[in-house]
Amino acid sequence: MLKMTVGELKAQFSTVIDEVKKGNSVEVLYGRLKKPLAVISPVGTIEKKKRRIPGLWVGKGELTEVGDGKITLEEFFGVNSLDEVKPIII
Repeated sequence: MLKMTVGELKAQFSTVIDEVKKGNSVEVLYGRLKKPLAVISPVGTIEKKKRRIPGLWVGKGELTEVGDGKITLEEFFGVNSLDEVKPIII
């Protein structure tokens, strides 16, 4: 993989395009410490992010929805009546 600073990229942009056409990637470095900023790659070589599966729940069972999935405020707050819910004054 070819590595270039932002200044080099601006000065040699046609070289970068030629490298990408050949199927190579170019890493762009930024700043005095030359930290990696971006990678310019040919279309199709970039992997799409896969859907993340929460690790804690793998193999623990299934989540099923009962009814229409709506709950009342009483169920949400875990009380028998909304009169039991006390407001928080800050």
